[in-house]
Parts: sequence; C-alpha cells; structure tokens
Amino acid sequence: MRSLLRRKPDLPDAIEIDVQGAPLRIRLRMNARAVRYLLRLPADNSGPVMTIPNGGSAAQAKRFALQHVDWLLERLERRPEHVALMPGDYVPVRGVEHKIVMTGKLRGLVQVSEQDGEPVLLVPGDEVHVPRKVVNWLKSEAKRDLVAATQKHAPSIGKKVAGLSVRDTKSRWGSCAHNGRLSFSWRLILAPPDILDYVAAHEVAHLQEMNHSERFWRVCEKLAPQTPQARKWLKDNGARLHGYGQTQD
Repeated sequence: MRSLLRRKPDLPDAIEIDVQGAPLRIRLRMNARAVRYLLRLPADNSGPVMTIPNGGSAAQAKRFALQHVDWLLERLERRPEHVALMPGDYVPVRGVEHKIVMTGKLRGLVQVSEQDGEPVLLVPGDEVHVPRKVVNWLKSEAKRDLVAATQKHAPSIGKKVAGLSVRDTKSRWGSCAHNGRLSFSWRLILAPPDILDYVAAHEVAHLQEMNHSERFWRVCEKLAPQTPQARKWLKDNGARLHGYGQTQD
C-alpha cells in the first residue's frame, strides 16, 4: 500500500523577502537543537542569517522574517560600513586613523609613517595583496601588544599565561582555556590601547576566577581600573571593528 505521507521538501539555502521594494536575501541554517526561529545579523557583513528549528520550513521562515522586518531594517541601518582595506582606505591602529598607501615597491614590510601631517600605513607589493598584508601586519601588532599586556597583568595575581594566540573571532574579544592558554581577537589593535589592555586583563583574571562572579570582577578591576569605561566602549563601538577587512575564522 502506497503511503499517503509526503516527504518534506529540502530546505533551500536562502529565502528572499521584499523590503521597501527591493529583494533582501536571508540565508537559512537548520539546527536540530533549536526550539524557535532566530534571525541575526553577523558581524562579518555577510548578510542576515536565520536559524530554523527541526521541522521548520521556508514558508514559516519567510513569515517570521516579515514579522521582524522592522527589527531587521533597524539593525541593517546601524551596521558598520565595510572597509576593504584597499589603498586610500582608512583603518584605526590603536584608535588612531591611518591611511593605507602603496609604496610602489614590490618587496618590503608594512610600515607606519606620516604624509602631509597624517598617519599612514605604507604597504609594498601589488594592490590585490594590500588587504592581506595589512591584516597580517595588524595581527602581528595585536599579538605584540597582547603579549606585553598579559605579561604585565599575570604576575600581579601570581599567574602565568601558558600560551597566547590571535584569531578573528566574531562573538567574543577573548577567551581563557582551563590549561591557561589565552586567545584574543586581532581586531583589538584597532581600538584605543586602554580597550586592549582591559580585554587582556579580563582574560588574565579568568586564570584565577573561571567565571563572572563578583570576585572575578574585583580581580579584573584591580588589574584594569578602566574596566567599566572599556566595557561601555566595546558595547558602543565593538561592532564597528568588525567592518574592517574580511572575517577569516
């Protein structure tokens, strides 16, 4: 006897909704553990993504998106402008805007200089490689500053850092593993030095308190008295730091 049940069609990769007369593409991601539909706007400027719970459908996803279109439009308007890190673009280094300038030389290292009274990053090589070279240099500078900051803070509480890495994390600025290894977003080098110093202190504090209890925050503020101001700065400005270059991790 042939079953009357029909197999549910596969979920498409994306849906489109009409927003103010123009199509808006929303990527779909099935998650069997999800209990509801979830719409989010990733920090990497890749466009809206919707999480679909088990048993969900594209039709339900479209209805959910239309119900939350005002929220989505507000977030899209507030989204930081993407800066490709090409020649002529400006990128903050330790909170100071630097113009990206090609040197015209095929070889050499990225260097900080000044032209016509403004800070610049001098980048050698072909134009197509400029973004990659700028990011690699920023990562190197970030690691240097973070190593210095963690080496300053860790002895203050009698701890040692087992290792340190920099990545391009989307959801957090730093993390501390149980084995004492610390990881940070390289984008902290774009922020003012006090912000990077706070995040370094925050993760070092986790070497003593692997939680966010009152004791943890007392340790954190002892290491970095600017903690309240730095947390507010990241809340207000953190998303903008993800607008530079391409998210790689």
